[in-house]
Amino acid sequence: MSEETNALAVTLFSEILAADQLMRNRLSKVLPKGMEISHFSVLNQLVFVGGERSPAQLAQTFHVTRGAMTNTLSKLEWAGYVHIRPDWDDARRKMVAISPAGRQARDHAVASIAPLINEVVGDMGAEKVRTVLPVLRELRARLEPRG
Repeated sequence: MSEETNALAVTLFSEILAADQLMRNRLSKVLPKGMEISHFSVLNQLVFVGGERSPAQLAQTFHVTRGAMTNTLSKLEWAGYVHIRPDWDDARRKMVAISPAGRQARDHAVASIAPLINEVVGDMGAEKVRTVLPVLRELRARLEPRG
């Protein structure tokens, strides 16, 4: 790899990491009290898929360990945002579903972060965002574990 390509790659990843950190900091400030980004992400995923998922499936989706997902799900269950039940077909597994309170908390979080996200997109311009999305999707796909 040439020095120029190496510098370009480092700059790309530095910008992505910096943007990620800044967005996480700003999102954390506008999420409802007590809700973490990981909590919102799981609730949002459960709404998006529209059904139950196992903790292992959720861990795979978010590229975290099962232990990390179990910790997040325990907090969500304690808050009343998810229901966790045994899998009727395999007693070793559990299934997770969003509760009505969880859906309400997720909707409240979306309403809280929407002005921030809309402001950023508005400032950048919708056309620029549309242009960069395919590049970000391709980057994510290339970084996904293969298997």
